[in-house]
Amino acid sequence: MPSRPKLTRLLGGDPVAALAPLVAVLLALSIGAIILLALGKNPIEAYSAMFSGAFGDDRSLFRTLTRATPLLLVAIGICIAFRGGMINIGAEGQLFIGAISATAFSLALSGYLPGWLLAILTLIVGAAAGAIWGAVPGFLKARFDVNEILSTVMMNEIAVQLLIYLLSGPMIDPEQVKLGTRVPQSSALPEEVWLGRLAPPSQIHIGLFIALAMAVIIYALLWRTTLGYRIRAVGENRDAARYAGISVPRYLALSLILSGALAGLAGAVEVTGVTHRMVEGFAVGYGFSGIVVALFGRLHPIGAVPSAILFGALLVGADRMQRTVQVPSATIIALQGLVVIFVVSSEIWVRRRAARRQVSAVEVATAARQEASA
Repeated sequence: MPSRPKLTRLLGGDPVAALAPLVAVLLALSIGAIILLALGKNPIEAYSAMFSGAFGDDRSLFRTLTRATPLLLVAIGICIAFRGGMINIGAEGQLFIGAISATAFSLALSGYLPGWLLAILTLIVGAAAGAIWGAVPGFLKARFDVNEILSTVMMNEIAVQLLIYLLSGPMIDPEQVKLGTRVPQSSALPEEVWLGRLAPPSQIHIGLFIALAMAVIIYALLWRTTLGYRIRAVGENRDAARYAGISVPRYLALSLILSGALAGLAGAVEVTGVTHRMVEGFAVGYGFSGIVVALFGRLHPIGAVPSAILFGALLVGADRMQRTVQVPSATIIALQGLVVIFVVSSEIWVRRRAARRQVSAVEVATAARQEASA
């Protein structure tokens, strides 16, 4: 049995804080069980169907990992933003912009570049587009102190309307125009940019390894480089960072730019790995779910890995539960909303608890010094 100090270090120094998100999910599922009982459904049967739908066989596991891939990339970006003191609510829009930019780039340059180069550049373009979309609220915050929550939410709406316009007009599939159906979707991406499937015919693709690699890279960036230290310093205490000579506005903007780049990459990975074309309703909800994934992972890139798998399982398993137990779709949405509320609330509670403990520690140290000097 591990000793208490080793266990404490394993759980990040505060076991209560580390276990809070897990307790939050269990509480949310408990409330969900009450709702299922009120609907006359068996919670055990419902949750068994959810677990089976997410992990019951290879096909289910592959679907879970496929859903987890974009969630992980978005969550890693959210970790950067939140660690830098910026609340990025705009990952949804950044993901859309990354996906539509990757689509436009690959369609425009298909046949002009070698396949392998086009595939790499498509992902880079998606990340760059997301970074540019994140740079707008980042610049507004750094230059004019515009609230980043408001600006990123508005950028989401702009991205959605831009997506609808492009898919209904300039980028609409010519085949849809010819048939007269005018379904808002792009042409299929050239096959050379499709991410390789790991276990055909399932949709799991090499984007999973890209996401895992980014988790390690961003962890190293934040905790093993001067750049990452400065981002975290600004997020911890802007006044102290400014006193230490760190350009606070620069790193506030940079944290949103990097966060947007990861969300844009998530969009590019999803369109090249799963859908192979842009469609209306593409990856809806992934940007907002990524925020919860990041919070559940304690805003740590490595912690986001199991968190993304868990939430991918909730998404996939909820579909199975709805079909098996025959519950209304609103119940599934309510259950997912409960998870979001409890996880976010647990994060707020953990932060307030840490602040109270810090104040108590200062008071105890002050009293000890006064007693010693008396």
